[in-house]
Amino acid sequence: MSNNEFSFELITQDDKSRLGKIKTPRGIIETPAFMPVGTQGTVKGVFTEDILKTNTQIILGNTYHLLLRPGIEILKKFGGLHDFMNWKKPILTDSGGYQIMSLSKFNKIDVKVGAIFRSHLDGKKIILSPEKSIQVQKSINSDIIMVLDECPKLTRDKKILSKAIDVSTEWAKRSKIEFGNNKKKALFGIAQGGLFKDLRIESINKLTEIGFDGYAMGGLAVGEKQTDMLKILNETTNHLPKNKPRYLMGVGTPSDILGAVKEGIDMFDCVLPTRSGRTGLAFTWEGKINLKNAKYKNDKTSLDQRCDIRDLNKYSKSYLNHLIKSDEMLASMLISLNNIYFYQQFMREIRKNIKNGTFNTFFKKYVKFFD
Repeated sequence: MSNNEFSFELITQDDKSRLGKIKTPRGIIETPAFMPVGTQGTVKGVFTEDILKTNTQIILGNTYHLLLRPGIEILKKFGGLHDFMNWKKPILTDSGGYQIMSLSKFNKIDVKVGAIFRSHLDGKKIILSPEKSIQVQKSINSDIIMVLDECPKLTRDKKILSKAIDVSTEWAKRSKIEFGNNKKKALFGIAQGGLFKDLRIESINKLTEIGFDGYAMGGLAVGEKQTDMLKILNETTNHLPKNKPRYLMGVGTPSDILGAVKEGIDMFDCVLPTRSGRTGLAFTWEGKINLKNAKYKNDKTSLDQRCDIRDLNKYSKSYLNHLIKSDEMLASMLISLNNIYFYQQFMREIRKNIKNGTFNTFFKKYVKFFD
């Protein structure tokens, strides 16, 4: 296999947790991996060069939002999102399927056509078909492309979930045809089925019959309890192909990630590190720290003495508390960077413990630590 081709290698397992390596022409991604979210071509409040310094291996962009702004014509002029935002490593793009759910008041579903949107920016009509989604992702020049799927809101109605599987399967077939034969990039299928084991397995089987480079679990982290999410993963991940990467979309907290790694998931993304940073919440090896709390007003210690990115270890909790109280944007920038740094260190420790066969010990130590 050429170095310019996408591939996945499963290196070892510790029970169900997996240590792997995704190879892309733009770099290697060691798994389990966390992808900071750069919805509109930016990881909010953090310089691209600083994202690199956190040892982030891959980021996520969003098809729907990038289609609206800056638009595919501008992205084509730059040869894709990498040069546009000065990011040289791999990019995965969400297909826009999540926006079918989150912006449901702006759209309707037609299985033959796709998702018919009214732009949340100006009300302009947009048709996002499976083919259009793949075309836009190719214009973004994504390294990992997602099929367009229908992601239902949290429900126990099996009829709604079954219909979403039927729609998603049909769109997955069309997405694969549009994707074509491109060994440099990857196309991932997305399984639906809510919290029902039989529906999840049905969706997975239909996708594996089509055949994809990787498989995602969609329709989770949409409001269900963590225990319910982990239960359905426990019941269904073994039905996913062993030799392909497994991606849990939109997850999550450190304890979510630990629980999902324990069930055999390889890839994660979430806005939590930067969204928390904008509200003064820091993730550290001491646990979660709410820097808005008055008890940090006179605290001279730093968040993480070991983190020298942007000299973060030179800023005291007292100073960060002051910036938050003063509504200074520097607060969210510094805390967001700290959080991404922590997440990547957290993933590195997860990988190290899987390699050493000590993941269950690490899991027990930290799974309740961030509650």
